Amino acid sequence: MEFQDVLRRPVITEKNTRLMELSQYTFEVARAANKIQIKDAVERAFNVEVLAVNVMNVRGKERRRARRGRATSIGHTPAWKKAVVTLRDGQSIDLFGQI
Repeated sequence: MEFQDVLRRPVITEKNTRLMELSQYTFEVARAANKIQIKDAVERAFNVEVLAVNVMNVRGKERRRARRGRATSIGHTPAWKKAVVTLRDGQSIDLFGQI
């Protein structure tokens, strides 16, 4: 797997913005990627040094779609993989300046 295929997008939430102050960044990654591939992809894409990678599999949430007078259909949002990457002190990734 090429390093361009590993990182899908950064995850920007209120909690993750607070983690950025501690040099921790959260990314949605390919489901087949492991910690070594994620570390290599972040180091090559952003030219930083990664100390640790924590990975979580996020299950899809159940969603209900109801129509008036019809039966309710139940579906799921897709499952995805999330990686929290810790950088060396003093290093950062400028996620908002790349727009």
